[in-house]
Amino acid sequence: MFTNTPKLRTTAGLLAALILPATAGAAAPAWEPSRAIEYIAPANPGGGWDTLARTTARVIMQEKLSSQNFATINIPGGGGAVAWAQIARDSKNDHKLFATSPPLILVPLAGMSRYSHEDFTPIARLITDSATVLVRKDSPYQTLNDLLDALRENPRLSIGGGSAPGSLHHVSFAGLAMAAGLNAREVNYVSYSGGGEAIISLLGGHIEAVSAGIGESSGQIAESGQLRALGVAADTRLPGELADLPTYKEQGVDYTFDIWRGIMGPKNMSPDAVAYYENLYVRMLNSDSWQQARDQLAWTDAYLNSQEFGLFLDQQQQQFSQVLGELGLLRK
Repeated sequence: MFTNTPKLRTTAGLLAALILPATAGAAAPAWEPSRAIEYIAPANPGGGWDTLARTTARVIMQEKLSSQNFATINIPGGGGAVAWAQIARDSKNDHKLFATSPPLILVPLAGMSRYSHEDFTPIARLITDSATVLVRKDSPYQTLNDLLDALRENPRLSIGGGSAPGSLHHVSFAGLAMAAGLNAREVNYVSYSGGGEAIISLLGGHIEAVSAGIGESSGQIAESGQLRALGVAADTRLPGELADLPTYKEQGVDYTFDIWRGIMGPKNMSPDAVAYYENLYVRMLNSDSWQQARDQLAWTDAYLNSQEFGLFLDQQQQQFSQVLGELGLLRK
């Protein structure tokens, strides 16, 4: 079994217990932004990074948590590498942030970016989002095992994802294949520049399924009904509208995969700016607007502050190095 469950994961209840006291009677911040924040999603609209950036920006505005606007900017390309290269050249910029998740670890390990997490400033890990596999509403695959059996018969069936080869959605599905006894190296993974583009291709009938995060897919599943999820890579079923969705374990595949998501900035940001953003995200996570948005997207609060997030990223690098090595994708 391959699992990507964060070792430092924080439940929603523990989160509130830890951070609510820190917001009471807090002193005025030593630094505040003096202009709009460039809030970067390193992919096209519609994927996990875009969803996180736009959702957090909206909540920050609704709750009046900052005097400055968080302006979401999409910079697609290279599975995130194009955006990271631009951000890396902007060291010490306290007015630039970007949404991040496992590709920041995976893409450099696969040799597709010269920049790694060590070239940026961790601000906060915010949530985890469980992996899923999506098919069209009219797909012949009714269960996860239907798709896995079809792959046993024809390993060349196309599985799409909104990240580069060797990155998040490829590794997520490869781990599932390994847990099901398939040869993960034979997975015919088709890379798209974002989750939204992968879903459009699926709806157009160009691929058989999409490896995705449940949060970025919940709208198409629960609201439009255009897609079906074949399961969720979580330990237990999700609450709310997706409660009927079985886990992979319930379908006989002992596999979980959590997709953490957070916020980072350029290297050498000022400590006062980092402290400001840490406090801002703590207040955001405690807001009613956030809790409503989080539940709608089937996310789980998993807050880590800047220092804890940095340590967690180091752990992820070690873990994913082993996974990519097994897939033959680790840069030598």
